[in-house]
Amino acid sequence: MVFSDLFFLFVFIPAFVIVYLLAAAIDRTFAAGADRQVNVAKNAVLVIFSLIFYAWGEPVYVFLMLASVAVNFAVGLMIDSSGDRRRRKAALVAGLICNLLILSVFKYLGFFAQVLNDAGISVAKPGIALPIGISFYTFQSISYLIDVYRRESPVQRRYVDLLLYISMFPQLIAGPIVRYGTVAQEIGGRRVTAGDVSDGVFRFLIGLGKKVIIANQFSEISDQFLAGGLDSLSTAGAWVGILAFTMQIYFDFSGYSDMAIGIGRCLGFHFNENFNHPYCCSSITDFWRRWHMSLGSFFRDYVYIPLGGNRRHQAVNIMIVWFLTGMWHGASWNFIIWGVYFGIIVMFEKYTLLRVQHVIPRPLLHIYSLILVVVGWGIFYFDDFDRMLVFFNAFVGYAGTLDDFIAVNALTDKFWLWVVAIVFCMPVRRWISGFTTRCLGGGGALESFVTLTARVALSAGIVVLSVALLVGATNNAFLYTRF
Repeated sequence: MVFSDLFFLFVFIPAFVIVYLLAAAIDRTFAAGADRQVNVAKNAVLVIFSLIFYAWGEPVYVFLMLASVAVNFAVGLMIDSSGDRRRRKAALVAGLICNLLILSVFKYLGFFAQVLNDAGISVAKPGIALPIGISFYTFQSISYLIDVYRRESPVQRRYVDLLLYISMFPQLIAGPIVRYGTVAQEIGGRRVTAGDVSDGVFRFLIGLGKKVIIANQFSEISDQFLAGGLDSLSTAGAWVGILAFTMQIYFDFSGYSDMAIGIGRCLGFHFNENFNHPYCCSSITDFWRRWHMSLGSFFRDYVYIPLGGNRRHQAVNIMIVWFLTGMWHGASWNFIIWGVYFGIIVMFEKYTLLRVQHVIPRPLLHIYSLILVVVGWGIFYFDDFDRMLVFFNAFVGYAGTLDDFIAVNALTDKFWLWVVAIVFCMPVRRWISGFTTRCLGGGGALESFVTLTARVALSAGIVVLSVALLVGATNNAFLYTRF
């Protein structure tokens, strides 16, 4: 089940809302006269529906997640209860090993077996399916243990509440990676206002529009050029295909993040932003400050800085982080190469470009960055080296033909799709909000009315168009659910 499913939109969410509101009424009854907000019933409902959401596609792996949470719950209590630093550290190390072992077995064991077979060492390749979202919830578990060890967040003493943090369906299968400290207080004491619900619903619909109206349409274009045989791929076709994928992956993933943040907001949770218009970057370093920010901050705080950060062995630390970034995305050599590719560029920029970028025209920096990003997505897309080689031969002009009718047609027939995508890669909402404030005065009744009217009209348009496109849709999966 994904957020853009008609079943999710018209069955799962309405059922959840009804039961959740009943739970909220129960909590209010028990909270009468209490000094703090009570969320016991709401949390229980959220956990149950989160487990149903996860089990819808993979019921067996619910038990894996329950076991993982149980281990992290016990380890967290051990870390918190011990006053001895060595025992606390030993418990942390044991917890980290358990989490990484689970991730390695289910995500990387088959890859390592294939590497050994390729090296001439015959081993059986296990047929283990990849549990959806395991990379995301494993990293959240790791962040919980480390934050408790560092005493940056309180230990969770209720298994159900820790399970809520790990399994919460808005961010369970494709992030963003939510730090425990971000939501620790809100698990037990959150309040929801009408403004939270309004902002959350609107944010969800913006994400739905990104996914269904834009990303799904670009997936058809990218599949047309990249998914099938590549022997007849022209240079223009290679560029159109990978540019379509460049748009698809951004609007797909950022759309999912918007929906996750929106649902969380409706429930009283304030997740951190995951994207900040990455294609407006002026360097690759800048790009990665804007793209999948929750993953970047995770590696910065839990890997890069503990290794020494900028203080010592900076180049080595950068390459370790980017190697792990590639590995996190998938058990395949192309992801490792993709990570190392960006690691080399980031390291190069740190010692060269970033020191002189103030004298280079920004348009040139922007073009330079986008070309390298597009090349990176080409590495990212192909997990078959032979197909990757054919693609890049066409990409750089070694194809049999430079252009063809199909490539030109993909641009002209979908002209307005390309225009809309390019426009919404930029901070349009921020520009419109600033313009409205300047014209109508900040905080006035007229501005509120215009903003509300625009939101309602845009929301209605997104719902109608998205539902129309989803009826009979054949390509609606989220790309990042496979990671």
